[in-house]
Amino acid sequence: MKLETFATLAAVIEEGSFAAAAATMHLTPSAVSMQMKQLEQYLGQPLFDRSGLQVRPNALAREVAAAMEGGLRHLNALRRRASVAVEGTVRLGVIESMQPVLLPGTLRYLRERYPRLTVKPVRGRSAGLIEMVKAAQLDAAVVARPESGRLASLRWYPVATRELQLIAPPGSRGESAADLLARYDWIRYDKATVTGAMAARHVHGLLPDKRSAMEFDSVTAIVAMVSAGLGVSVVQLMDPTVIDRYPVRRIRLGPDAPVLLMSLVLRKADEDNRLLQALREAVTATLGVG
Repeated sequence: MKLETFATLAAVIEEGSFAAAAATMHLTPSAVSMQMKQLEQYLGQPLFDRSGLQVRPNALAREVAAAMEGGLRHLNALRRRASVAVEGTVRLGVIESMQPVLLPGTLRYLRERYPRLTVKPVRGRSAGLIEMVKAAQLDAAVVARPESGRLASLRWYPVATRELQLIAPPGSRGESAADLLARYDWIRYDKATVTGAMAARHVHGLLPDKRSAMEFDSVTAIVAMVSAGLGVSVVQLMDPTVIDRYPVRRIRLGPDAPVLLMSLVLRKADEDNRLLQALREAVTATLGVG
């Protein structure tokens, strides 16, 4: 049983719910639920009362958390002692749209807290970076998580979500996404990417026969084209400062809007690697996960 599972149990008891514990532990609520079920299987006894509307820890849960509390605190202290140096190099893949949002803060955090840890960033598309992590050509990557595929050998840590939006030229006519797509050319985001596939599926759900006039693999380039009045597009604005340079209208896509899940991905075999744990700490601190 992994030590982090006991830390998650303590967070559930302290915060009062799986959702609140998930925010504290930088996990998804489903991941917290899975960890708690695994711990119950390990102990052979239930840890929660699930009879009401809200899951409540029972006496055994509190006893287990109390038994582990001192040991976990001591282990964390040992890991953070100055004498336990975090030293080495991490090869980190980052998709282009995340670089200005992620890298400055992450590298500054690591320089201040882990000065002997070096990060070598590598730019690429999500699919390519994921394959490089699988092949051990990268240690980790920050990517858009695919909606399907062979992902079982990898560990995924959600770091950001972005709802896709339609962007239109300043002063354009039309209030809804369907109206604007009908009036203007569609500037398509690269269909080979996770974002591009999600955007295209939404566009074709609104206008099945809509064809793209142009296609780019850069959000900045698309925003610039839309700002110049050359069409509309469905994109994620991971770096919101781009619209300061290239003003556009932003239109929400409603309750069915595609949502992009950005994740830090690494190999399951490496999830206890101290260098990668320090990297994850820096990434979550930079992006304010939870």
